[in-house]
Amino acid sequence: MVENYAMNHCWMIYDLTNPKEFKWFMAAVSETDNPTRICGVINYELTFRRKILKTLSGFTLMLDESSLIQNETAKRSKFILSLNPENVILLSGTPTGGKYEKLWSQCQLLGWGISKELFWKQYIQTEWVEDDGFWRQKITGYKNVDRLKKKLAEHGAVFMTTDDAGIYLPERTMIPVRTPPAKEYWKFWNDRVISINTATLQEFELDSDFWGSNADYERELIGDTSLTRRLYARQLCGLYNPNRYKAFRELVESTEDRLLVFYNFTEEMERMKGIVKAMNRPISIQSGEVKDLGAYNFHSNSVTFIQYQAGARGGNFQKANKIIYFSLPESWELWEQSQKRIHRMGQERPCFYYWMICPGTVEESIFSTLQMRKDYNDELFRKYEDSHPKG
Repeated sequence: MVENYAMNHCWMIYDLTNPKEFKWFMAAVSETDNPTRICGVINYELTFRRKILKTLSGFTLMLDESSLIQNETAKRSKFILSLNPENVILLSGTPTGGKYEKLWSQCQLLGWGISKELFWKQYIQTEWVEDDGFWRQKITGYKNVDRLKKKLAEHGAVFMTTDDAGIYLPERTMIPVRTPPAKEYWKFWNDRVISINTATLQEFELDSDFWGSNADYERELIGDTSLTRRLYARQLCGLYNPNRYKAFRELVESTEDRLLVFYNFTEEMERMKGIVKAMNRPISIQSGEVKDLGAYNFHSNSVTFIQYQAGARGGNFQKANKIIYFSLPESWELWEQSQKRIHRMGQERPCFYYWMICPGTVEESIFSTLQMRKDYNDELFRKYEDSHPKG
């Protein structure tokens, strides 16, 4: 997209992730009489490693997916906030993910120099609560929201929908794929402990003889806190659920189109990858450790596995028009952003989203929370536990 614009408008575009082009870029911007319009493109993770960028001034800073700097303590956020641009353009479909407390760092870039303490005092409602013997500040809501939006508008913020921007996208269809949870789910819910055989995805039973034992396949799930109970209940719906993998196989077999698959846990991806390999389908992966999109780019029947944290917020995948959600995220922002990977400018076909869910389990509670544009957290899980003592 950037290259097409450059060709039509006589800009010189430099890929600043390339060390050689980075040197060319710095040489070009140092020429005060250079009439060429210059643009450098760099990813967030490399930005703070290019400290020489702090020497630049009088430039326009554009941040795509500016929500990625909402954590002002992160290295990339600190670095970007320390730059000296003349103009700033922030682009984001979800600048706060529904959480106004995360907006402060972007306010600084817009030129609104309100302190963090004052920002919280004027716009964030909080109370102190005791949690497992510790006191913490809990956000209960927001106040003066209209005034907040007015102040943002005064500093250049423009709020608009895709329709307001004249962008018309194809229809979206959400399709639930319902499966039973692993039968061990119910035992874990009642007993709060169970051992899983990771080879068979059934309850573990020790089997040993002269030739050896299966002890290495045992994985003990102990729900001694609400956090571990929530984690393992989710995993018994997805990661350790043979019914989920059967449904996944049937979905992949039903089409030769490109597919995107969002997942939470690396082990989920490894198991699904084995299923897809057995079908001789090309595979791409985008995770925290791997980014290989070759199959996605060059094979129309490819299956691309994307870890939520690594790929839900950014990336253009308009070549595909189908997404499978093997397991649900707990973050509303990741849920909404992931849907936009295919439903964006350049998409000409209707988009289909297959979200896999186990009815009557904690997954229903998670999904209903995401539909309300909220994050699923420990407090909501405890309420679910109290109202579903037997699952």
